Amino acid sequence: MKIILTLTILLLFNIQSPQFRDVSESHLPVADLGKLSMDAASADFDNDGDLDILIANEHRPNIMLINDGTGKFTNESASRIPQINHDSEDIGIADFDHDGDLDIIVVSEDDKTNEFYLNNGDGSFIDAGNRIPVTGTSNAVLVLDVNLDGHPDIIIGNNGQNRILINDGKAHFTDETESRLAAMNDVTQSVAAGDINNDGFVDLVIANEGKNRILINNGKGIFSDESENRMDYRSSLEESREVDLGDIDGDGDLDIFFGNVAAFVENADKQNRLLINDGSGYFKDVTDASLPKDEDRSFGGTFFDIDKDGDLDIITSNVNGGQFGGSTPIRVYLNNGKGKFSDGTNSIFPASATGRAFDMEFADFNGDGKTDVYIANRGTIDILLFGNK
Repeated sequence: MKIILTLTILLLFNIQSPQFRDVSESHLPVADLGKLSMDAASADFDNDGDLDILIANEHRPNIMLINDGTGKFTNESASRIPQINHDSEDIGIADFDHDGDLDIIVVSEDDKTNEFYLNNGDGSFIDAGNRIPVTGTSNAVLVLDVNLDGHPDIIIGNNGQNRILINDGKAHFTDETESRLAAMNDVTQSVAAGDINNDGFVDLVIANEGKNRILINNGKGIFSDESENRMDYRSSLEESREVDLGDIDGDGDLDIFFGNVAAFVENADKQNRLLINDGSGYFKDVTDASLPKDEDRSFGGTFFDIDKDGDLDIITSNVNGGQFGGSTPIRVYLNNGKGKFSDGTNSIFPASATGRAFDMEFADFNGDGKTDVYIANRGTIDILLFGNK
């Protein structure tokens, strides 16, 4: 009887245990982090076989964390990347000059400076910002081979006209916005790419402070605005900070998640939104039926199979206090396999996974084959979680 009772207790403990453990204190240089973290991106910058982390900081120099191979990080920013104050918002990574290492684009908002850094091959970077021919009040960047020539191009989301920059293959860029992108005057916060109408070409979905957009690719990297015909709009105001695409109902097409906030648009509806694709790129709003009611301000959100059951769940990073204060949990909405979600936050993350989170990065940082999470907390301490299973 005692053995059975012990096994029962252990089973209950395992069921109730979070899938992640907080290793921030032991594996991060916490004194250097969390000041004004806006975005985090992981890549093997120094070509040593493990994933490093770049953090875009608002009004402070960006931070580069170098991994020792076990998921323990050292702040090597001063020797790796130019230390200049910018209002850095979003990160894009690619081998833009095709020399075998990864380069960096970081877009900036208030100071209207788009940062571009070329890798020397050893994980140290030089400023090549003069290769970016546009400026703007920018919050979003997406790396995409727009014209299908094998070179990574850049799409920048602006306050105003968004931009498309075409790469010549050697990391020199030409602004081809006028010929490739519909004229618009938005406040764009996020851009996602995917073949939403199943014609073999990558389209764009744009999250704005105001009406969101769907831009359809004609197959030559020229995008037309078909938002009104393809997407259900709310009657209430919407301020979307994040957009992600994924097949949540297993029918082979891409659906849309919008992470919503109420920050700069008065009376905006904070409820996140879920839209289902009919297979040809026309979307129906299924939020009320399929997504839990929330009062969060979701500055980040992503589809990810967090419980490893073969379908895509939704994870949101949130800031619910006045202005950008307070402390809010990372939320998890678990998919039932048919595109309907329930709140599973407490079964996934430890209680310490809270703060003023603007972004999350999912990757295997310690090389054990399990998914880990880096949480960029604006104004509080950044968090590193290792997967338990």
